Amino acid sequence: MDAEAWDSRYRGSELVWGAGPNRFLVEEVSNLEPGTALDVACGEGRNAIWLAEQGWQVVGLDFSAVGLDKARRLAVARGVAVEWVEGDVVAWEPPARYDLVVVLYLQLPADLRRQVLGRIAGSVAAGGTMLVVGHDRSNLACGYGGPQDPAVLFGPKDVAEELAGVLEIERAEQVRRVVTTPDGEAVAIDALVRGRRS
Repeated sequence: MDAEAWDSRYRGSELVWGAGPNRFLVEEVSNLEPGTALDVACGEGRNAIWLAEQGWQVVGLDFSAVGLDKARRLAVARGVAVEWVEGDVVAWEPPARYDLVVVLYLQLPADLRRQVLGRIAGSVAAGGTMLVVGHDRSNLACGYGGPQDPAVLFGPKDVAEELAGVLEIERAEQVRRVVTTPDGEAVAIDALVRGRRS
């Protein structure tokens, strides 16, 4: 999907993903000392805002102007400051190094994903952490929801191999996420990779 398609999707409801942070973000970074953070493809800003509430100095990047407008309003309502940047991650060059870089549910074909993650991993500061979470390829057959295009899905091993030359991989595995649906609870399968720059 391009920026126009995401703009249209974000116009459709108040908050597409809700206001609370992604559970894996909370689990993986709650024990880190706050510093500078970059939230790549931040959408409506829920994760960037949560990080700011924890004391991080956050930059939120997305190519959807509508999503970022909603993020700005939510940040004001929650009383936190986030630097919002409108840009396409495919071409965007990180202007600084960050203590934490999060890439949650970025949907790119494998070639572009490798390029983007390699460039973004280069923006992790010494001692910093990078967290990548996305829809696992097994979710198509065995899980609930998520994109139905296998070209934008990946496994933890794929991302771990792509980041291994830059970061020390601390965790790379499938994780399960309970999703509430009109028919009850379902389970989505995600890929989670966490790396650290030594």
